[in-house]
Amino acid sequence: MAGNGGVERIEGVEVGQYVGYRFFRVDPAWRRLPIDERIAGKEAFADVVDEVAGRVEGLRTYSTVGVRPEADFFLWTITQSYDDLLALGAALNGTPLAAWLETPYSYLGTTKPSVYTDKKRMRQGRVLPRNAPYLVVYPFVKIRPWYFLSFEERAAAMRQHAEIGAKFVTVTNHTTYSFGIDDQEFIPAFEAEEPADFMHLMMTLRETEASRWTERDTPIFVGKLVDVRTALDALDGAVSELPSASTLYTAPDGTRYPSPTREQLHVSD
Repeated sequence: MAGNGGVERIEGVEVGQYVGYRFFRVDPAWRRLPIDERIAGKEAFADVVDEVAGRVEGLRTYSTVGVRPEADFFLWTITQSYDDLLALGAALNGTPLAAWLETPYSYLGTTKPSVYTDKKRMRQGRVLPRNAPYLVVYPFVKIRPWYFLSFEERAAAMRQHAEIGAKFVTVTNHTTYSFGIDDQEFIPAFEAEEPADFMHLMMTLRETEASRWTERDTPIFVGKLVDVRTALDALDGAVSELPSASTLYTAPDGTRYPSPTREQLHVSD
């Protein structure tokens, strides 16, 4: 064991990124507040998101309004420090809008290299978003007998899984690991050009050997990447139409989206 600031760490294991997905649902009664109160609450919430986004590796907002009844939007946070997630939560709780928000789901994961691939990008074990228009997120648990298969059997199943995933060039996988730090084992997260692209990928993967070992892979959320203020304005109809996918090729921070390229699945253990 190696010490790090007084905390014992596993020797030789680099600390990965912490990746959080926090889902929000607004109380319908909030919409009956005076418009000035709603605007002030939304602005305070957005200011916190903007401030924190400037000091973490990634903080993106996705709208699910009108699609999933239990969530209106979610935040995707990527950071090197677990404490950043706590600080973000505390700061958001201090805004007026927080009194009207529920958190029906919240998922926490970390990054690490997959044991099933030696691809250079995968060895890095890092989440590097490409700002695609949509993100699909869900918790994932395998049945326990999977872990009693030989490594060769598991590797063969995951190799087939990855080879199929590589054919879907508009879908990028950002799976993270949750063993011991949240209720699920993994958090698969897929950026996609269209939600239907991911549907076709998942339908194909149902026929693979690895799929036989799935215990749970719901609930599934499909979010649309938007500026945080757009997501909040959608809560009370201040905006009635979200940007189309064709206009989303400029990210909320002003950077251009990369064109879709061939991506290998970041296979999970």
